[in-house]
Amino acid sequence: MARSSTTARFHTIAAGKGQLYLTASCAPSDDPRQAAVEAYSQIAETLRESGAEIVHERLFGSLVARDAVLTGRSQALRSKNLPSETPVTYLEGHPVWGVGLAGVLIRAIAPATPGDTTWTIAEGPAPQGRGWRRNGQTFLILQNLQGFTDQATPDNAPPNQAARMIALADRLLRQQGSSYRQVVRTWFYLTDILSWYDRFNQIRDTQYRDLGLLADRNEDSTLPASTGIGCTPGSAGALDLLAIPRNEPAPPVVERLVSPVQPEAHGYGSAFSRGMLIRESDVATIQISGTAAIDEAGQSMHPGDARAQIRCTLKKALSLLATKGASLSDICSATLFIKRPADATILQQVIAEQGLSDLPAVCVVADVCRDDLLFELDGEAKVDLNPKSPGETWIG
Repeated sequence: MARSSTTARFHTIAAGKGQLYLTASCAPSDDPRQAAVEAYSQIAETLRESGAEIVHERLFGSLVARDAVLTGRSQALRSKNLPSETPVTYLEGHPVWGVGLAGVLIRAIAPATPGDTTWTIAEGPAPQGRGWRRNGQTFLILQNLQGFTDQATPDNAPPNQAARMIALADRLLRQQGSSYRQVVRTWFYLTDILSWYDRFNQIRDTQYRDLGLLADRNEDSTLPASTGIGCTPGSAGALDLLAIPRNEPAPPVVERLVSPVQPEAHGYGSAFSRGMLIRESDVATIQISGTAAIDEAGQSMHPGDARAQIRCTLKKALSLLATKGASLSDICSATLFIKRPADATILQQVIAEQGLSDLPAVCVVADVCRDDLLFELDGEAKVDLNPKSPGETWIG
């Protein structure tokens, strides 16, 4: 379902009974607080009507607007008697018009069967994630994990912060009876990504090897799907992740997806899988890793040509989804990252030509991990595991 207003376009997509993906994509506004009030008024109304609770929440906007946006968020949620103290990841992914709130991505869960429940994960006073049981299966989200320390020392160098983010995640997961080895999806939001992305990959490799995820570089089935993008959280980086404990009688089935048109990322130094299929008892979803115009050899394509890169990226994302009979129109929630604000018009044109104008996505201005890449997409899609017809084909 999609609804429009003067400052936000709002989508609600159900994925199984009691599970919702909410996307609010904002239009230009001179008042970030009011933009947040309007977006969250629609979010709050949907949550109230469905009885759902937020389990993952990301906001993209200007850092200078953060306080105003979070004030508007709290105001709108409290107006519906909903809690506003749940974990939030606020990221500087600028809106294409410059300053303000670009949009909001939310996953929410409502009790649907006896035993369904949600809880907050915390180490200390600040909430750091949410857990939920749904249909007898457990899921854990951690978010806005940062490695910054209060001391202004070299220990706060970005690589050290990255190592602490991953270590903190493993510690929190172990407190929940899980571990980082059961992570199926990560989102790494990195400040000034182009200046240290190679070093980030080295640090991630070291941490993953210590955690047992890279015991054999030829076996990457344990590597989570992932996004690594240049969005500033206010420190060197922030980590969001989804973990699925396996120590239950009937945990969800998790399957790593291999792209037919792109190489495994670990082959050129990035420790992640292209995608992950998660099969729950009543629905299956695909986690689409950050995808850009990279060819079969791992090289960037169409340098300087935003239109060609956008078309190429969408086509490669479609190829991944098609391995499970899904299509771009099955996406429940997505982020569209463009390096140059002027390319937003081109992005709209390409999306329209593919019949995806109603895509539930937030578009933000952010650095991609390579200087010659102008566009990246990530997202989550709902999958029909018994399709009656083939997935959509590429137009053009």
